[in-house]
Amino acid sequence: MNIAIKALAALAQETRLTIFRMLVQAGESGLSAGHLAKELSIPNATLSFHLKELTHAELVIARQESRFIYYSANFATMNALLSYLTENCCAGNPCIPAAICCDELKI
Repeated sequence: MNIAIKALAALAQETRLTIFRMLVQAGESGLSAGHLAKELSIPNATLSFHLKELTHAELVIARQESRFIYYSANFATMNALLSYLTENCCAGNPCIPAAICCDELKI
């Protein structure tokens, strides 16, 4: 549960949520810090702060290649969080398809 609390707290900020979603979409290869800063139009120091929070919550993994740092989503943590959140989903009843749920919530 401690990981869930850290992960949810880290994702409860718009820029960090956007970064995490970008990294999930990028897949295991991830994205460079420079690419993220450029795409989000944020200063490197601000990006660094947000990446530190996501790394601390174990949602992001950093790796260095040459002189660049690449960040990727930690899919193990993401999947563990999803499992935790849906562990007792729908009180044993069949769940509403995610597409319907997300359309209703305008996610």
